[in-house]
Amino acid sequence: MVRIGVIVGSTRPGRKADAVARWVRDVAAKRGDATVELVDIADYALPHFDEVLPPSMAPSRRPAVRRWAATVAGFDGFVFVTPEYNHSIPGALKDSLDFLYQEWQHAAAGLVSYGVHGGTRAAEHLRLVLGQLGVADVRSQVALSLTTDFVNFRDFRPAAHHEQALGTMLDEVVAWAGTLRTLRRA
Repeated sequence: MVRIGVIVGSTRPGRKADAVARWVRDVAAKRGDATVELVDIADYALPHFDEVLPPSMAPSRRPAVRRWAATVAGFDGFVFVTPEYNHSIPGALKDSLDFLYQEWQHAAAGLVSYGVHGGTRAAEHLRLVLGQLGVADVRSQVALSLTTDFVNFRDFRPAAHHEQALGTMLDEVVAWAGTLRTLRRA
């Protein structure tokens, strides 16, 4: 069975990414075709990216980054939950991606974004970053609106149709993760 990590892509106090990620995990857990685990980048206390060499040339020697690398390497695919900050992803999410290279190779990924306009610009930026890291992102995604899927911009209450969209995206992530697993384990 494939292993999918649901990445909480924000570390800000008062963030909404953790509630959205728990929803993704709970919906995915009902499926039975993958094991799904919540992965909160805030739990890793990663510094800002400042390695001397790029991760494609030399892995980090920092304990926090090595622990992060071991976690990422253990999954076949990911669902990234990201807010949109200034038309992009949070810096902490970008740093968590930049610290690794080999660990991302040949993984599958789905995107769940949120923002005033559904976080779609952040999702499109994230696709570019993932492509450079050798991650195969799937076509389907979930875009949540702060105005309609959160009560008072705070409490997460997704519209019912999002669960179907999430299911479609998870179908694709699980299929791609299973297909790429051979390359990932090589």
